Amino acid sequence: MRIIIAGGHGKIALLLEERLKSGAVGIVRNPAHVADIEATGAEAVVCDLERATVEEVAAIAQGADAVVFAAGAGPGSGAARKDTVDRAASVLLADAAERAGVRRFIQVSSMGAGRAPQGGDEVWAAYITAKTEAEEDLRARDLDWTILRPGRLSDEPGTGLVRLAPEVAPGAVPRDDVAAVIAALLEAPGTARTTLELVSGDTPIKAAIGTE
Repeated sequence: MRIIIAGGHGKIALLLEERLKSGAVGIVRNPAHVADIEATGAEAVVCDLERATVEEVAAIAQGADAVVFAAGAGPGSGAARKDTVDRAASVLLADAAERAGVRRFIQVSSMGAGRAPQGGDEVWAAYITAKTEAEEDLRARDLDWTILRPGRLSDEPGTGLVRLAPEVAPGAVPRDDVAAVIAALLEAPGTARTTLELVSGDTPIKAAIGTE
């Protein structure tokens, strides 16, 4: 499989690339990040999704089996970049997938998306709003999309045990387990057109997805 990963230098993306090795292509904005991606065994492509055209991104996606949107503006960014990255870059990648004929699309969203922002500040509200609008855009498309909403992310070692369902109680989940779930979803076409929330639990990942 050839999997295109937007946000290729993010923590979840790097863990996913380590799993997929030569099957992964990580999209990065900063050329200095290429070596980190290549160290996982994956390929890196430099492309700024805040500035690229649909044609440029479609050329990267051409011939791919799936695309994964794992990009995010990241901590310290303001409300404006939550929109240009967490929403607009997802829309751009979906446009490019359609143009390139790539039907499988996995979007990494966030628990809290799909609801009015609760608590937090203006930037948090902008983040949840951007994730919600990116989900809504994807649901309107004729793609085999799966939306994954992880809970609070940690850098603890993955356990391989999760709770994965359309709605779960809030909780935390290691980034390593998020990457493992994405890898399993890529092998699970039956999860297309579903929205799944993810936290740590007591069910093995393949069993939670229904591929075991």
